[in-house]
Amino acid sequence: MKILIIENEIYLAQSITTKLNHLGFDCENVSNIKEAFNIQLVDIVLLSTNIAGEDFYPLIEKFKNSIVILMIPYINDDTVTFPLQAGASDYIVKPFMIDELVRKIKHFTHYKQLQKEILFYKDYFCSSLINPNHSINAIVSFPLIIKSISQKIIDAYVINYAIIKKLSINFHSFYKNPKFQDYLKNTSRQQLNYIIGFETLTKEKREEFLKKLKNTPAMLSYLGEEIEDSFSNVYEISAKSITENLEEDILSVDEYVKTTILKFEDKYPDTELSKKLGMSRKSLWERRKKYGIAKKK
Repeated sequence: MKILIIENEIYLAQSITTKLNHLGFDCENVSNIKEAFNIQLVDIVLLSTNIAGEDFYPLIEKFKNSIVILMIPYINDDTVTFPLQAGASDYIVKPFMIDELVRKIKHFTHYKQLQKEILFYKDYFCSSLINPNHSINAIVSFPLIIKSISQKIIDAYVINYAIIKKLSINFHSFYKNPKFQDYLKNTSRQQLNYIIGFETLTKEKREEFLKKLKNTPAMLSYLGEEIEDSFSNVYEISAKSITENLEEDILSVDEYVKTTILKFEDKYPDTELSKKLGMSRKSLWERRKKYGIAKKK
């Protein structure tokens, strides 16, 4: 990780450089703004704001994609407020302990990495899951059950809705934890609560859960073909929407059955899995034996 230190106090600059180099950072120091403009591609800029007669704002703009930490003698609008508004990341008041500086460096490095990861996943979801057909063409009231035979398609509809409405998602899975009381403690009214595995609850628990979610912004994924008539707020994704999003490669029947067993054996008991595949439990057992798939205990 490369650090550019801009400091006209030579002793201070050398002291910071020595200590950061010892911690594994690659440091370069310059004594004025003009020299700093000749430096390219750095991860972090440590910028002293009390270099007499020099305008450091163009430098903040030059390194707007880097972490810029101001090294200041005192706090006021000129040393902190305005530079932060111009794009600087943070500040540290001289004199300071090197441990405090390293803590800030690590904090903002982690923050930048998280920003990149979020951008990657957002781009991935938008490019791989979202298309104009993944829109809920109805007035949405909560909680909303979204029903389909494809989990991926339900995911796409929910993510598309969240992006359009500019909502962050609070995700829960009944497959991991079937105790719905735990989710009631963690639901948010400021986020879209997306809950998968709703079909795994009993009818009574589904009804109780929905009552307690009243007026909470929540979407519940329901995988299956049948759902209770008593649930009025259900959005069913049509078969046409699903077939439009099938994989381009066509699987043979054997490949499809094998893939389905591997993918859903942790989610459904054999009785339900065999029913969904349109075969008996004995046939399912024979298929496992044929494909060499050991039943997980």
